Amino acid sequence: MTSVEEPARPGERIRDAARTQAEILDVATQEFARAGYDGARVDEIAARTRTTKRMIYYYFGGKEQLFTAVLERAYGVIREAEQQLDVDHLDPVAAIRRLAEVTFDHHEQHPDFIRLVSIENIHEAQHIAGSEELGKIGSPALDVIRRILASGQESGLFTADVDAVDLHAMISSFCFFRVSNRHTFGALFGRDLLDRTQRAHYRAMLGDMVIAYLTAERASD
Repeated sequence: MTSVEEPARPGERIRDAARTQAEILDVATQEFARAGYDGARVDEIAARTRTTKRMIYYYFGGKEQLFTAVLERAYGVIREAEQQLDVDHLDPVAAIRRLAEVTFDHHEQHPDFIRLVSIENIHEAQHIAGSEELGKIGSPALDVIRRILASGQESGLFTADVDAVDLHAMISSFCFFRVSNRHTFGALFGRDLLDRTQRAHYRAMLGDMVIAYLTAERASD
């Protein structure tokens, strides 16, 4: 008696589709980070997945939309880490140091994110600007920074009147540079910014720099 294979159930099809899309995004992230937007090839992405170029277009619409989806997921990872950040039980100094450490750790652990952001800047953020999803994401870190700054100023621990976006840029720039410029910095100065033996030093240095800025005496105008 010949057995008849039952068709996949709706729930199974949804899970299979989700797995396929996640696999495509994993490989696309690696390919875009390696080759850049212009150099990446959808054919190559398809060849490295268990799907076809036609299916990639079915799920994402095209190369441009695929790159946008890659960016959306990459930014979503750090936004999720920021949303999970619990610093309300810490004093303002410890809280701002912890927030800086979250960015430090994320950027170190996700070098593809650094490359993707660099590539998107080359393209003048045209994919981010066209993404409704990224437009709604914002940055949970800004809300946390604002609460910490308000608490620090109210308690007298922070003397600087600092804008949350400026502080976010200050933290991000150090963390980003450490990963993005690792090779050029090493070639010029003979120092590896990702040297594991120096990790604690750089992590503490970031926190010290931010706290020094927030607690420095300001000259009157």
